[in-house]
Amino acid sequence: MRREKQRVIPPAERATPDLDSGKYLVMWQGPQHPGITGNMSLRLVAEGDTVVDCETHVGYLHRGFEKLMERRLYMQNFPLVCRIAVPEPDFNEYCYAAALEELAGIVIPEKAVWLRTLSLEMMRLASFLMWIGGQAGAFGHGTIAQWSVTMRDYVLDLFEELTGGRIYHMYIIPGGVRGDVPAGFYKRVLETMAVVEKNLDDIELVMFHNAVFKMRAEGLGYIPRDWVDHYGITGPNARAAGVARDLRKDSGYLAYPRLDFQPIVGTESDAYERARLRLGEMYQAIDLIRQIVDMAPKDGPFRERLPNPLYWRIPAGETYVSAECTRGEYGFYVVSDGSDKPRRVAVRGPSYTHAVSVMERLVRGVNIADVAGLMVSLHTYPPEIER
Repeated sequence: MRREKQRVIPPAERATPDLDSGKYLVMWQGPQHPGITGNMSLRLVAEGDTVVDCETHVGYLHRGFEKLMERRLYMQNFPLVCRIAVPEPDFNEYCYAAALEELAGIVIPEKAVWLRTLSLEMMRLASFLMWIGGQAGAFGHGTIAQWSVTMRDYVLDLFEELTGGRIYHMYIIPGGVRGDVPAGFYKRVLETMAVVEKNLDDIELVMFHNAVFKMRAEGLGYIPRDWVDHYGITGPNARAAGVARDLRKDSGYLAYPRLDFQPIVGTESDAYERARLRLGEMYQAIDLIRQIVDMAPKDGPFRERLPNPLYWRIPAGETYVSAECTRGEYGFYVVSDGSDKPRRVAVRGPSYTHAVSVMERLVRGVNIADVAGLMVSLHTYPPEIER
């Protein structure tokens, strides 16, 4: 039997606590804290061990990306966009490159379509492996974190072989991708997927059948379905609430229309359900990677020729390109004025909604010990908030 869902406190029942009354304790969780998803901080107001108010504070990490991009040549921005979401930079590369291609009228080769899809799904798996370790660790289960970070390193080994970099890749560029796959790479991808899949079986057994994890996660951070459109909730947080939205299916970009999969949808919409759903999406990512390896063209060009990046000017125009990252809709709005630099770039990441608007409402009424587990269940990256 599931624990009763946490009651969402309506705005009419919430009052600003009188901090001079001596009744409340003001405490900070973060920015240096294992229960914070990155360099950010929560200002918590507690009555006893129950949180009654919360403010999200950011700005402890690199920021101001959008303005910096206006002062750099188009190609110079690729090392910059990766920093907006460090654990999964390839989605930034794809959205930015695809926006420039749309403005410049560039069509990428078929092989590049598949290599981009492979890169994004490998990154999805690596990001989820980092997340599940954090979710387990937030509830005191450090063994899972050690397993999952090891598996993530195996996936990063593949990225290092493919791109030369483990964290920041700059592999997806306008016109296609930066290089072809090394000899024997696909074989090593399949071998790594087999190892990771076996580890996921162990994680499911040890974590999701653990009575303490279930007791603490079930009912925690319940998101009503009517919040999804109201707050702009996307990704697993929305799908766990029963909303079957996935841009890989809805928009059909890259090679996704030719892959066999369906969005995974939940019903309970609490921290436990969100964790189960993400575990399912990790298995799904492994299956998609296997499909890509089987179907991707093994010959042909992987990049279209481009003008000299130092003199490349993109025709005036504007566009918005989005993709389904591990946390939901990720999009780049790019405006060109015909010069050698972007006129305006605006990034739409899921973290602002999930870490500020939603988190500040869900945390009220939660025990202090469960704040970390709740926050990790929303899966956010701070640089997206103050970008």
